[in-house]
Parts: sequence; structure tokens; C-alpha cells
Amino acid sequence: MAHPKELYRTASNPLLIKPGRRLPAEVAVIGAGTIGPDIGYYLKSAMPDCRLVLVDVAEAPLKRAAQRIEDYTAKAVEKKKLRPEQAAAVRENIVFTTDYGRIKGCGLVIEAATENIPLKQKIFAAIEGIIAPDAIITSNTSSIPADRLFANMQHPQRATVTHFFAPAWRSLPVEVISWEKVDQGVLDYLFWFFARTGKAPIITDNAICFVLDRIFDNWCNESAYLLAEATAGQIDTVAEEFVFAGPFFVLNLANGNPIIIETNSLQMEEGSHYRPAPILTSVERWLTHRPGSPVEVPEKTRTRIRDRLLGILFSQTFDIVDRGIGTPADVNFGCQVALGFRKGPLDLMREMGSHEVKQIMKKFAKDRPGFPAAVKPFASYQKFRRFILVDDIAGVKVITLRRPQSMNALNDELTAEILAVLKESAADPAVKGFVITGYGTAAFSAGADIGKFPEMLGNPTASARYARDCAKVQVFMDRMKKPVVAALNGHAMGGGLEIAIRCHRMVATRSATLQFPEITLG
Repeated sequence: MAHPKELYRTASNPLLIKPGRRLPAEVAVIGAGTIGPDIGYYLKSAMPDCRLVLVDVAEAPLKRAAQRIEDYTAKAVEKKKLRPEQAAAVRENIVFTTDYGRIKGCGLVIEAATENIPLKQKIFAAIEGIIAPDAIITSNTSSIPADRLFANMQHPQRATVTHFFAPAWRSLPVEVISWEKVDQGVLDYLFWFFARTGKAPIITDNAICFVLDRIFDNWCNESAYLLAEATAGQIDTVAEEFVFAGPFFVLNLANGNPIIIETNSLQMEEGSHYRPAPILTSVERWLTHRPGSPVEVPEKTRTRIRDRLLGILFSQTFDIVDRGIGTPADVNFGCQVALGFRKGPLDLMREMGSHEVKQIMKKFAKDRPGFPAAVKPFASYQKFRRFILVDDIAGVKVITLRRPQSMNALNDELTAEILAVLKESAADPAVKGFVITGYGTAAFSAGADIGKFPEMLGNPTASARYARDCAKVQVFMDRMKKPVVAALNGHAMGGGLEIAIRCHRMVATRSATLQFPEITLG
């Protein structure tokens, strides 16, 4: 298994990286079909002053892309996400064109064309003949390894895969692929760039389907095989125990059948067990329901579906971690934030326990021989930090709260992880001190995750005990001799601000806000 340091060579928190270049003044997206305009809208929303060039081979998709961006900004104004002048800035300085020559001044070019290697390579050749030698080129592919895409490039060191998730303007994760020829400075810059512009990038190894599509595509493919035993609606209903929307509902939304066929065909290089379910070629839309709708599922059928879905989920998770394709924390994080899982797969395993997971995997191996299984003791897969990142910089431990999907809100396990790092390093002579900060640019921490509060209403004893438990980090910091500094990178609210003010010092960005909103309640 690759060590996380082999993926995150410079820093775990991307904003700790000192980039070798500034944000680009001009960017280009090649492909105005499904995802290209969404990537363009994200770029312009994050950098409204930049010039965006959106290129396609035909005028019709460009016109549709222009209308889509117009609609997005109008909706954002209607929902008060943007002021009218901000929406106007997003729409301005966008070039919709069939002329590749218009990308000449772009410092970053993102290709988002059809999943076809010869086509993509033709596009890369055209791009390289126009842009500057130090401009960065990336491909938004969900499955094709970087070495295959960039094999014919003159300067492959400036290119890699950056895989977005739908809807690309809103979904936080972006997979940034580490491969043998990409320059480390380019990888670091892209990792920093996406975090700086509001995304939550993760670095993955250069394997077929990378990390998250290995999970999603096989989850859907296994569901298609289960159609021999249950309906699409029944499978979606059982799946909703683990995800917010079942696989067939999602496939309908994304017109995803061809994608599963394509990606699982590619994965067959690793074994015939990845073969796409034949039914995917003969059905255009699935007869299923909206999430949460009542559908009757016999108990025996429910158990069968549940075990098979968990089997494929756990199989792919073990394989990703064992091969070092991604870190355990990123698998957990990405499944929740990109794929809509209610809990990360490693959290599900922990809740079920070793015995139940082994039973599920034993049945899965019998039903679907050939798929990967765990190669280490069960407990070893649970030894990772789920909610914080830790970087070492010149003898200082930088602790980053990573829950950007909830503005880095605190929960019991997150605060326990902070406390564990402080305790582990408090007596270490190599550690001079600590910095606590939040992930991204929006928030240090929005406060406590209040989901646990309702169960304690009317119970003063339980409430007092919980308050003491939540304050363990602060109490320990009070006794520490080494300095702990809070670096406020955005909103610091409620319980998040409580941690900050108990640190020995605070520093803050100009945009940081400090607030105890709870004083307005009651």
C-alpha cells in the first residue's frame, strides 16, 4: 500500500502550499457539452475577473452553454446567492468559440470532451501548438489513466487529469491525478488552485477510474446485475439506507448507462469480473421512484440486495486502500461529498464490526468471484484520521479541520482527533507548537454539529456531561506549555470560536468573522 505521503508529498492542506504562479488571468474549457459549461461557470464564479474561453467544434452546444450560464446566474440572483452586479461580472468576458486560436493567452486549459482517447489526444496536440510552453493542460476524464491520454504530448510534465463531479459548479471534490511524468510543481499548483477557488481537491494515484468512479461505477454495475432478482425500484429503496439517491435514479439523472459500460469495460483489464452488466446496453431509462418513496421489498430480497451492494462497496474500498490509489480518509470523504453516501464505507465497516463485514465479504466472494478482498487485518483499515489533516512545517503541527461540506462544523470525533494530536506531540521536543485552522477559504468552523442536541433536551445531567466532553480540547490547551495558535480563515462561530479563543493566540484573515449566534436563542 502506498503511504499517504507518496500522494501528498508537499502538504495535506492544499492552502499551505506556496504556489509557483498566480491565479490565471485567462482560462479555457474545451467541450461545451454536458460538463464543460458547468466547469466554466465554476471558474467564472470563483474568478469573475478572469477571461474564460469555451471552445467546441459546433455552434449549437456553444449557444446552449451560453444560455445555461445565463440561467445559472439568474437563478443565483433570484435565490440571493449573487447580487446582480456579481452575476453580471460572471457573465462578462466569456468567449464562446469554435476557434482554438482564441485560447492563446490561457494559463490553464481544461479539456472536457467525449471519453475517446484519439479524440482527446488530437485536442491536446492542437492546444500545445497554440498556448505557452508553461501553460497547464488537464483532462476531465472519469476513468482513463493519465499516461494513456498524454502519451504523445511534447510537454507531458505540464499535464494531468482533473476529474470533476456533477454538477461541477457545485460539487466540492476534484480528483487530481498524480502520475510519473507530471511535474510536482504543476501537481502542487493544481491542488492549491482548486482549494483556492472553493473546491476540495483530493490527490489520487494513476489507476483506471481513479478512486471515486471505482466506487460509483461498480456500485451501479452491481445493481444492474441484481436486476435478475429484484426491480430497479426495490434496489434503489434498499440502497437508500446508504445513499441519498439509489443507483438507478442517479443513472436516469445522468444518462449514465453508457458511462458504466465504458468504464467497466476499461476495468476488465483487471479481470473479467468487472464486465458491464449486459442489461445496461438494452435499457435507456429505469423504472424507479424518487428517493424516499415507499416501495415494498420482501425481507429476503432486501437482505440479498443489501449484502451484494455492501460487498461491492467494501471490495472496492479495500482495493483502493490496499493499492494506495487513494487514502482511507479521502475514500470516506469523497464517497459522502461527491457520491452522496450517508456515511463513508470505512465508517459503515466500523459500525458493523469485523464479524459482520467478514460475513458479507465471504458471501460476496461466493456470488461474485474474482473481486478484491481485504489483505490486512480488519482493524488496520480503521487507523486513520477522518476529520482533520495534519502537516508538519518547520517543527509546527498544523491541524486543519476538514469538513468543508458543513463549514468545518465540529463533531465529537473531530474534537477527539484534535485532542489526540495535541497529546501525542505535547511532550515531543521536535514539535515547537501548533496551529489550528479550517479547510478552505470560507470557514474556520461554523460551530458544533447540533444533530446530537435534541436527544439531550430536558436532561440537564446529560447536557452537562456533553458540555464537559466537548470542552476537553480547551481544558487540555489551558494546561499546555507549547503555544497553540488559531488561524481564522473565515467564519468562526459558536463552538468553533470557543476553540479559537482558548488557543493562546489568534490570527485572522481580513474576511474572517467571529460570532456567538447562540446568544440570540432562548
